[in-house]
Amino acid sequence: MSAAPSRTGRSLLLLAPLLLFLIGFFVWPLFSMMSQAVSDPAVLRLLPRSAEVLADWDRKSPPTMPMQIAMMEDLRAVDDDQALGDMVRRLNSARPGFRTLMGKTTSALEDTANPPADLVSIDKRWEKPEFWLAIADSLSPYTDRNLLAAVDLGRNAAGEIEHLPPDQSVNSVILARTFWIAALVTFACACIGYPYAIIAASLSGWKRDLMLAAVLLPLWTSLLVRTAAWFILLQEKGLINDLLLMLGIVDAPLALIFNRTGVIIAMTHVLLPFMVLPIYSVLITIPKNLMPAAASLGAPPLRAFLRVLLPLSLRGVASGGLLVFISAIGYYITPALIGGPGDQMISAIIAFYATGSANWGMAGALGVVLLVATLLLYSVYARLSSDEPGRS
Repeated sequence: MSAAPSRTGRSLLLLAPLLLFLIGFFVWPLFSMMSQAVSDPAVLRLLPRSAEVLADWDRKSPPTMPMQIAMMEDLRAVDDDQALGDMVRRLNSARPGFRTLMGKTTSALEDTANPPADLVSIDKRWEKPEFWLAIADSLSPYTDRNLLAAVDLGRNAAGEIEHLPPDQSVNSVILARTFWIAALVTFACACIGYPYAIIAASLSGWKRDLMLAAVLLPLWTSLLVRTAAWFILLQEKGLINDLLLMLGIVDAPLALIFNRTGVIIAMTHVLLPFMVLPIYSVLITIPKNLMPAAASLGAPPLRAFLRVLLPLSLRGVASGGLLVFISAIGYYITPALIGGPGDQMISAIIAFYATGSANWGMAGALGVVLLVATLLLYSVYARLSSDEPGRS
């Protein structure tokens, strides 16, 4: 009776490093990203007294004196400039004008010689309910503002979801561009990778090993190095343009860099192994006598391919397409180095929010959008591949 529990305990101990790795490098980062997307404690952390008073406000009448006194006490107690900056950015995004209003108010409250009696004496904007509504709506520690803004939505004064103004609706355009570039790269990888995998699967010995090595070799090279190599090759005076000019194919150098063409070329080269290897792994399991058998029954080569080989290898194409597309939608380095301003993908916007503006909430929200898109793609693939080929 004791042997089975001891074996179970040993098995759990062997799995413990793997579980810790998964939790530390996959589960925790995903949870942290999603919590940043919906977490918004910047205002509540600095205005606890105001939160208690605003709970009894009817949200329509002018601000009462207890509301103004609580706000002044909270602002006087702030001793963290970074936290104050985060709160001001949050409020200014909800109601333009808070940046100057808070700057003027905090400067007046620091004057201990002539302390203000109320906030309205500092600035007349404090008697407007709209500014207090923005504060009241920002006191919740959780918000859907970032998730809505990630898809160019927002809430109006009545709390209803609506589209953001055209000058603020940029994320949907960038998301559409990201998926379009990823689709083009996936299509290009399929067009190149499928014939390559067929040839590799039809060979044997050192010829097959050579073709597989040519596919695997880029995987052993740094992504930055491969992208930098394409940066050199695609230049106006690069090797490709020099070769085209020398052969007389073109009369002037082609624009192959800092545009969509260069991005697709470089990303196709980088992601091609993820298309070739799944297709190859399926092709080598298909009996080699099927195509000759179809030909012996009178099927032309094209018909035999379309009716025999292609249906049997579609699982590999689907797997490769899923890998390439999911990898492509998260690319950052290649579009940043090879593409122009109109070729940047959503990962560049996430990097800007995370490092450029320190807006971790928006960065997390856009990351959640990519995560949801990836999970949907995987669920579609799982549904399509649930029935094995040939199952009746």
